[in-house]
Amino acid sequence: MLSVNIMMTHVEGTGQTLNDDLRLSSYDFHLPEDLIAQRPAPSRDESRLLVYIQEQDKVIHDHFYNLDQYLPEDSHLFLNQSCVFPCRLLGNKETGGRVEVFFLTLVPDSEKSYHCLLKSSSKKLIGMKIIFPHQAIGTVAKNNEDGTFQILMNIGNLETYLQENALIPIPPYIRGGNSDAKDESDYQTTYAKNDLKDKGSVAAPTAGLHFTSDVFKKLKAKNILPHYLTLHVGMGTFAPVKTENVLEHKMHKEEFYFPSDTLEAYKDDSKKRFCVGTTSLRALESVYEKRDELKAGEFYPTDIFLYPGKEVKSIDGLITNFHLPKSTLLMLVSSLIGREKTLELYEEAIKNKYRFFSYGDAMLILRGDVKDHKDD
Repeated sequence: MLSVNIMMTHVEGTGQTLNDDLRLSSYDFHLPEDLIAQRPAPSRDESRLLVYIQEQDKVIHDHFYNLDQYLPEDSHLFLNQSCVFPCRLLGNKETGGRVEVFFLTLVPDSEKSYHCLLKSSSKKLIGMKIIFPHQAIGTVAKNNEDGTFQILMNIGNLETYLQENALIPIPPYIRGGNSDAKDESDYQTTYAKNDLKDKGSVAAPTAGLHFTSDVFKKLKAKNILPHYLTLHVGMGTFAPVKTENVLEHKMHKEEFYFPSDTLEAYKDDSKKRFCVGTTSLRALESVYEKRDELKAGEFYPTDIFLYPGKEVKSIDGLITNFHLPKSTLLMLVSSLIGREKTLELYEEAIKNKYRFFSYGDAMLILRGDVKDHKDD
């Protein structure tokens, strides 16, 4: 059984006494390896759906194709339309050693270099050249001193080159991170926008992977219309928390923007708001108090960190996947319903053989007085 008792614990060497909600080890749980999904469900909407109705403290087990039966009529639904781009590129040093480059953006900086991660068996020296397929050459221009590098490329259109030569960046817990042709469609939402402005995620907003045209059709029948925003998912989303005191964790930054129709819906307080995925929630919550000041189409940064004790004001419910132990994403879910309840629901999911992580099943959290759910 998962331990969910709140305790006050002294953190060695800090002189601090922390509530368990602020201790990294309090967010750990054991997950059988066979519950880590390696492929999505045969049909996206056939994934299972664990529904938690907070007001009644009630759990329902269902499938994603019945999502419309739980969301109240005439609600707003916010989704992240950012597109995952092939960003994992394999090359070799001039001496022949293998190098893996992970492009974090398609947009160069003022020096025409690209923000990247590098994986090499030797030191990553300034000036090191990396030979890629079809005579493409990358040159390490700068060490950013945060584990990332700037790389200059000798090709004109990086987006086209990566599309033809790079791999989709699935996480390492899925088949060791080695993607194939099937992942090119599987690891992309059906509504991802393909414009350059929207093509910037190095990981999928995975809660959105469950949506199909049939699901949207059922939602439309209840006047639950999708509103799309773009938040580019960065590697920091999955960066491990390394400090026992979670308040010492340095949160990553991501950028987002609202199209005009989405911004208008976001400012509408007359309807319930539901959010698809932790990335969408990060965008909505980070500017909730300044909604009236936002400009449509303009990118805004967010480094918001949500954990128990942080009040979430922007939504009435969240659709999300099941996340890794000790992750900021698990802490975000806990900010909505509490760490104890979150771990209890995860234990329920494990007991019922739900599939976890990016290609796994989904959970719907209904907060407050949401009444329109179906009965058992």
